Amino acid sequence: MTTDPSEYEKAMPIVAAHLAKIERAVDRTRASHAGHPYATVHQALVRALQDEDAQRVVPQVIDELARQISEDPIKPPA
Repeated sequence: MTTDPSEYEKAMPIVAAHLAKIERAVDRTRASHAGHPYATVHQALVRALQDEDAQRVVPQVIDELARQISEDPIKPPA
C-alpha cells in the first residue's frame, strides 16, 4: 500500500499548526511555572494546552514535559 505524496503535503500544515499550539502552551507554562512542583506544572500545562485547543497530546508526553519544566527550569529540553 503506497501513500500518495500529496496526502503528506496536505497534512503537514495541519500538523505544523498543532505543533505550534503545543509549543506555545509549553513555552507559556515554562515561563510561568518553571521550578514549581510537578503537580502544579502538570495542571498548568494541561490548562495551557486546553487554552491553545491542543488537547490531543499523548498523556505520557504531557507527563514528561511537566517533569522537565518542574525539575530543570533553566535549560529547555533538547
